[in-house]
Amino acid sequence: MNRLPISHPVLDFMIVYLRGRIAHARDEDTSRGASAVEWVVISAIVVAIVGVVGVAINKALSNKSDSVSNCIQSTSNTSNC
Repeated sequence: MNRLPISHPVLDFMIVYLRGRIAHARDEDTSRGASAVEWVVISAIVVAIVGVVGVAINKALSNKSDSVSNCIQSTSNTSNC
């Protein structure tokens, strides 16, 4: 198992542990990482959509508030209100 000329329990444990981790990494189903990437992409798309909708709502409210402000300031001409 240990090809080194010395043998120490801690060294033997580390070799066995690292071999186990390497075997686990090689045998691990890689779909778990792909699933995480999919969630990140989906989340980024949702955040972008929410941002676009937020900007559209903000612009609509700003335009309407300007219209109301102009209507209040020009009390003589109420036909535009």
